[in-house]
Amino acid sequence: MIYTVTFNPSVDYIMHLDGFNISELNRATTTHKFAGGKGINVSRVLRTLDVTSTALGFIGGFTGEFIVDTLKQSHINEAFVRIDDDTRMNVKLKTGQETEINAPGPTITTNQFETLMDQIKQTTEQDTVIVAGSIPKSIPSDVYGQIAKITQQTGAQLVVDAEKDLLETVLPYQPMFIKPNKDELEHMFDTTIQSDEDVLYYGRKILERGAQAVIISLGGDGAIYLDQNQSLKATVPKGQVVNTVGSGDSTVAGMVAGLDAGLSINEAFRQAVSAGTATAYNDDLATAEGIQDVQSQVTIATLDGSE
Repeated sequence: MIYTVTFNPSVDYIMHLDGFNISELNRATTTHKFAGGKGINVSRVLRTLDVTSTALGFIGGFTGEFIVDTLKQSHINEAFVRIDDDTRMNVKLKTGQETEINAPGPTITTNQFETLMDQIKQTTEQDTVIVAGSIPKSIPSDVYGQIAKITQQTGAQLVVDAEKDLLETVLPYQPMFIKPNKDELEHMFDTTIQSDEDVLYYGRKILERGAQAVIISLGGDGAIYLDQNQSLKATVPKGQVVNTVGSGDSTVAGMVAGLDAGLSINEAFRQAVSAGTATAYNDDLATAEGIQDVQSQVTIATLDGSE
């Protein structure tokens, strides 16, 4: 089974406006509500790719029930830990530009936190655990490292998509792959990346720290994959970017789905980049048709240092 972990899920309330003026009444032209959170996004795109997963994490209140209902309608399994506080609601203003207002996370009790850890302790070497996104202030700051240690003990594969401080704690436990974007890679090493050679240089430093593989997303310039044996670059078709939310999560889902289906690294990486790109070109997460359309236009090249 593939498990996705979302510590701080949300209802994402998308508001489209022709313009926005501070201190004035603004009227939205259209609005949409989505079940949000990086792990939940991964589960949704896995479902689009006909891969079963179970969503884990914390939910509560009417917003939490909205998320549960949304996942049920999409035939996605969930085993969330129920909490007392409401799941947060995040507002995304789209006026030709994107403005995000993210609410703080709920309070998680020690018992609730331990319940989630107990769920992960039940995994086996046949399972994959995908951990992504921010954490509420009420849970331990080393939670990523705790999960990495548990999966190393249970034999489950671990995939991580998170910011620097959370990401670095898992590297000693040899995650299957991690997925920083270019900005996050720069932040990890306090540097400025100006070329593919720079990406490879710092990506290999991550491998040296323990990761089995790394995918670095480069926005409109595609993505780079590297492991101990090869390095690949995916070039994507040009299109109109309408949604950056969930693109990285879609990339993770595409890669995990490809590996789960037994695809080669090249083809799994192609599917990963296609899923991320299709999401960027869509108002919501990628559709199956969108992924297939992009996939036929993605090119994979071998970079220097590959076998």
